[in-house]
Amino acid sequence: MKRAQVRGAAGKHAGIGAANRAAYGAFALPLAMGALPLYVHLPKFYGEVYGLGLVTLGVLLLALRAVDAIADPLIGAWSDRGPPRKRLIAWSAPVLAFGMVALYTPPVRGETALLLWLGTALAIVYAAYSIATINHNAWGAELSADPVERTRITATREGLALCGVVVASVLPALLGGSEGEAAGLPRFAWVYAAIVALGLAVTLIAPAAPRPGTAPGSTLAGVREALADPLYRRLLAVYLVNGIAAAVPATLVLFYIADALQAEGRQGHFLALYFVSGAAFLPLWVRVSARAGKVRAWGASMIVAAAAFVWAALLGAGDVAAFAVVCVLSGAALGADLALPPSIVADVAGRHARSRPTGAYFGVWTLATKLNLALAAGIALPLVSALGYEPGSRDDSALRALAIVYAALPCGLKVAALAALRTYAAAAAADAASPPRISPIRYPG
Repeated sequence: MKRAQVRGAAGKHAGIGAANRAAYGAFALPLAMGALPLYVHLPKFYGEVYGLGLVTLGVLLLALRAVDAIADPLIGAWSDRGPPRKRLIAWSAPVLAFGMVALYTPPVRGETALLLWLGTALAIVYAAYSIATINHNAWGAELSADPVERTRITATREGLALCGVVVASVLPALLGGSEGEAAGLPRFAWVYAAIVALGLAVTLIAPAAPRPGTAPGSTLAGVREALADPLYRRLLAVYLVNGIAAAVPATLVLFYIADALQAEGRQGHFLALYFVSGAAFLPLWVRVSARAGKVRAWGASMIVAAAAFVWAALLGAGDVAAFAVVCVLSGAALGADLALPPSIVADVAGRHARSRPTGAYFGVWTLATKLNLALAAGIALPLVSALGYEPGSRDDSALRALAIVYAALPCGLKVAALAALRTYAAAAAADAASPPRISPIRYPG
C-alpha cells in the first residue's frame, strides 16, 4: 500500500471531526486575548494611570516573568502527573478571568500597596495562564495519533487564537471611546472574564484525550526526559532560532511604523492585515503539510516569510502601501509558524508508539516561546541603540539602521532556522529508520 493511502486510512479512523476540533480550539481565543493586555498594555497602564515608577515597575515585571518562564516546564511535567487536562483547564480558567479583573481594577492606592497588589495578582494570573495554556496544547496533541489530524487540530486552535489577538488589539480602545484606551482596559477585563467563561463552556464539550500517564519518579524527571530526547532538542533549536526571527520585528514594529515609515496611527491597520492574512492562509498550510509533510511545509513557509519580509528593509517614509503588501505576504507564512511546530512536537513526543510526558514537552516549548521574546528584546533594542537610533529620530542613517535590524536581521535568522530544520529533518529520518532499542516507558496510574 502506498504511503499516502496508509496515511489516509489512518486519518479516517483517527479524525475527531470539525465540530470537536472547533470546540477544543474555542478556548484558544480567550487565551490569546489575555496575552496582549498582560505583555503590552499592563506596564503603560500602571505607569500612566497609577503613577508607578517605570524602574520599579520594570524590575517587578522582569522578576515575575522570569519566574513564570522557569516554572513552565515544571508545570507541564506536574500536569502529566495530575488531574485530567480538562479539569485543570476548568480550574484555572476562572482564576485567570478574575485575576485579569483584579489586575485592571486595583482597589488600593499608594505605591507600596499598588506594587503588592500588582505582584500578587500578576503571579496568580501567570500561574493560571500557564496551567491553562500548557494543558490546552498538550490536550490537543493527545486528541489524535494521526499526524494529519494533529495539524488540523493545531490549525483550528491557532486560527481561533489569531482571532483572539485581533479582538484584543482593538477592543480596549473601542470600550474606552473618547476617554481613551486606559479607561477601556478595566471594561475590557470584565468583558474578558465573560469570554473566558463562554470559551470554557464550549471547549469542555470536546472529547477528553487518552493520557500517556504520569511522569516517572518526580516532576523534574518529566522535564529531564523531555530535554534528554535528542530529536526534541534539535526541534527546539529550530524553534528558538525561528522564534527569535519572528520576535525581533514584534519588538521593533511600533518604532519602525512610527519613525521609518512615519505612519504613526496606522499600527493597528498593519497588525490587522498581518494577523488576518495569517488566519486566511492557515487552511492552505494544512493542505500543503498533508501532501508534502510538515517539515517541508514549515521550511517552505520560512522561505516565503524571508522573501516577502526582506523588502521592508528598503522602505522609508510614506511607503505605506508597499508595507501593507509586505504585511499580507509575510502574514501568509504566519499560519505555518503557528500550526505546524506544535503538531511536530506532538509527533516527536508520540513517535515509536512510546508513552512520553506530553505536558513536559509542551512546558519546555512554552518556556522557549517566552525565551524568544526575551532574547529578541535583548538583541534588537541594544543593537538599534548602538547603531544610533532613538525613538522619534529623523536621522536618515539611524532610520536605515532601524529598518535593517527590523527586517534584514530576521530574514538572516530565518535562513539559519531553515538550515537547522534541514539538520532536524535528517535526524528525524534516521530516527524513523532506526528507532532506539529501548523498552517503552510505562507510567504508573
